[in-house]
Amino acid sequence: MGNTTINFSRVDSAKFFRTLNKRVNLYFKENNLSRNGNWRLHVKTIIMFSLYLTPYFLLLTLNVPEWLQLVFTIIMGVGMAGVGMNVMHDANHGAYSSKKWINKVMGSSIYILAGNVYNWQVQHNVLHHTYTNIHGHDEDMEAGRILRFSRHAKWNRFHKFQHYYSILFYGLLTINWVITSDFMQTKRYLAQKLSYGKLPSPIKQWSTLLITKTIYVGIWIVIPILFFDIAWWKILIGFFIMHYVAGVILSVVFQLAHIVEATDMPLPDPSGTMKNTWAIHQLFTTVNFSTKNRIMNWFTGGLNHQVEHHIFPNISHVHYTKISKIVRETAQEFNLPYHEYKTTRKALIAHFKHLKQMGLNPALSA
Repeated sequence: MGNTTINFSRVDSAKFFRTLNKRVNLYFKENNLSRNGNWRLHVKTIIMFSLYLTPYFLLLTLNVPEWLQLVFTIIMGVGMAGVGMNVMHDANHGAYSSKKWINKVMGSSIYILAGNVYNWQVQHNVLHHTYTNIHGHDEDMEAGRILRFSRHAKWNRFHKFQHYYSILFYGLLTINWVITSDFMQTKRYLAQKLSYGKLPSPIKQWSTLLITKTIYVGIWIVIPILFFDIAWWKILIGFFIMHYVAGVILSVVFQLAHIVEATDMPLPDPSGTMKNTWAIHQLFTTVNFSTKNRIMNWFTGGLNHQVEHHIFPNISHVHYTKISKIVRETAQEFNLPYHEYKTTRKALIAHFKHLKQMGLNPALSA
């Protein structure tokens, strides 16, 4: 993360966000609705956990053919991504329920996805949602030296092929949670005293991290190998496939919302001040995709409605389809952008075109 302190402009003479917030609040009041999740989210929670966990128990208790074992591991990966996007994500934004303890319990589902609550909340809620698409501050834009998402990042020769090889690395997202990234993030975030809410004590955070990782590896690898008649190499292959499927889904959904041709990747001025207010900054750096597709709306947990999510992260995704009309019309009224790709296919094309552009040698393409 960059050392420069970022400040957003306070100049919004048109009062865009004040107007938008008033209209969205009025929508919930007039319709007598809670901003949190409802029965639709509760039903979806059951479905996503079932997709994730049911195949696991079937694999351990039934003697199924190898082709069905493969199908089960793929379904588990889909369920894993589904739990992350629909349950864990809303809960760790405080949007799943009006009750804090329910949000905490559901947010803790990240532990069975191989992640860590503290790390995720800092990286996502603090760094990504505050400094969206700002190089050196939004860690969701960083992929080591392997991928170059922004023109502000260092260019390497191999980046000219990144629109071909990127998808191979997208699948490693959650595998990295298991092996390296959570440990590196805990060390970095604690040293920088970053937190979403109260800063945990180092002893508590390291203990939580080590205990949950041990339990996770025990459930998914050690117990199946020691107590069930399944070859160890099948367990490891299935574990990898599950994570790879989940990683591809989660990575691609994120990339289509931020790493595409339509979005800006601005930097602050020398004083550390951004050109726009925070809410207007979200409109320039975020894009919706495939919002008329019911399957995408349902499965991605509303993450294809990234504009609405970034401006109102504490509203459950089950409401995004309804409030999107308010956000779109208000943005247009104030002559502000409202980026949207009508289909997932168009968003994918825009993402890989952006990767190709970022892979060009800056000295030759300027």
